[in-house]
Amino acid sequence: MARIHRSAVAGAGSVALLGGALAFQYLGGLYPCQMCIWQRWPHGLAIAAALVALLVPSARRPLAILGGLIVLVGAGIGLFHAGVEQGWWEGVTACASTQDLGALSADELLNQILEAPVVRCDEIPWSLGGLSMAAWNAVLSLVIAVVWLSEGRHRVA
Repeated sequence: MARIHRSAVAGAGSVALLGGALAFQYLGGLYPCQMCIWQRWPHGLAIAAALVALLVPSARRPLAILGGLIVLVGAGIGLFHAGVEQGWWEGVTACASTQDLGALSADELLNQILEAPVVRCDEIPWSLGGLSMAAWNAVLSLVIAVVWLSEGRHRVA
């Protein structure tokens, strides 16, 4: 029977967290703020690292360490965001756009602004057990990071 590698378990954890965030957005109608988007990137990178680790066994150990560090960054972003939501510190003050705004006409730009949902990083749109989505992401990312880093401690067979 094949051994299940911790990197696969850690990658599956990131798939679950990223999938949950996308489900809340597209099925639940909870649009993400800028910091929510930032928290997704480390999970995407960790998923890629897990796939490469499964395909290239000789790279599993360094990728496990890298995956753990990547997810720790995501946990830090989640913790920062949770602190902003609680009012412990100030969050980002600038907005960001992924679209080339110079390519839009004035009417198109105005319509885009008026139709865009306003999502503040300092408000908690959903919580469970007293923890916001950002706080849950931080906690679960720490667990995933431990799984990643425990894979990095073992020799590859």
